[in-house]
Amino acid sequence: MSKAVITVVGKDTVGIIAKVCTYLANNQVNILDISQTIMQDYFTMMMVVDVHASLKEFKTLSEELTQIGEEIGVVVNLQREEIFDRMHRI
Repeated sequence: MSKAVITVVGKDTVGIIAKVCTYLANNQVNILDISQTIMQDYFTMMMVVDVHASLKEFKTLSEELTQIGEEIGVVVNLQREEIFDRMHRI
């Protein structure tokens, strides 16, 4: 298993979850855990995913998710789980 963390942040709008999840499904990225909330008008989502079955390289997945975010007006970041964990250690 190759875990990664996806974060999505931006102004709330219709279809954010659908757009991101459709992309993941189309690229054989399995969602292991998901949490989302809306604070006032701002949407936030965090996902733990398994990317091992994807035929695309990690860098390509990251770039394409970033592009999807730009298209729908949110910031989407994909990071390998171990890097995310190290960055957020206290």
